[in-house]
Amino acid sequence: MPKTACIYVPRKSAENFEIGLSRGLWGWRSSALDRAGSRQRVQSLKRGDLLVFGYWGPNNRVAVGEWADVTLRRVVVAEVSEPYFTDTAPVWPDEDYPERIGINVLEDEQNVHGTALGADAMEALRFSATKQGVAVLQAGTAAVVQFTDTLPPVPDDEPGDGILDHTGAESAIAQVLVRREQAKLRKALLRGATERRCALCGRLLPVRLIRAAHIKRRSAASQSERRMLANVMAACLIGCDELFEHGYVYVTEDGAIAVNKSSSATPDLAAVAGSLEGRLVADFGTHRAPFYAWHRDNIAT
Repeated sequence: MPKTACIYVPRKSAENFEIGLSRGLWGWRSSALDRAGSRQRVQSLKRGDLLVFGYWGPNNRVAVGEWADVTLRRVVVAEVSEPYFTDTAPVWPDEDYPERIGINVLEDEQNVHGTALGADAMEALRFSATKQGVAVLQAGTAAVVQFTDTLPPVPDDEPGDGILDHTGAESAIAQVLVRREQAKLRKALLRGATERRCALCGRLLPVRLIRAAHIKRRSAASQSERRMLANVMAACLIGCDELFEHGYVYVTEDGAIAVNKSSSATPDLAAVAGSLEGRLVADFGTHRAPFYAWHRDNIAT
């Protein structure tokens, strides 16, 4: 059964928090984990376990249960992408925080009331605050499920559509949160349109046949890159989405579509990919060029 780790982040650690989220890393001072059982709890976290980061709450030197009705300035839900390891490579400006885990951010909300997470999770966060941000474990994912249920719905024109990407989500709740992020991006990309041209083939199609596709895969993108419209393109379901996703076609530094040699696997694949060769990609520009370069160098190889 997956578990949830509650971790408190104080206001004074705002810069470190942003760096950790952007880099997909979290770390602790060794002195903090020297406390009874703290290191073992962190070491027990497995890939796919969930993390609830509570940022900037009120005074934590209060009686048990008194955080149930307070508001946190920010709550970030993530999943463990890499279990416990040690490393002293520079990441944060003030200290090494050498005992680390890899994290994959799933949701980021401002001004979260305690009722959204539940009394048990809020008490775990309060306890973490009193112990230098150590991880306080809860069995299961009840707090994250409750939190997810409180989030406002994101309208989507076609249920089942979203961002075409390999998310790497390990758990059902993680997939729900990734889907929510995807729906927000799709809504922003389509802006209420009922038709949209595919960025690759240029065909004008109903939006149910268009997917918003991450150019740089979500699993490789930073937190900010995942939410950037510059990293999303409209790709049709009549082949272009899969051709790009698997690297059969890619985009050159000049914005033209090129064909990968792997597309010669069958004559029919070669013909379909070849029909796109030389076309200029819609909305290509300096804002999207670095993402197409990543795809070119890492997928279309």
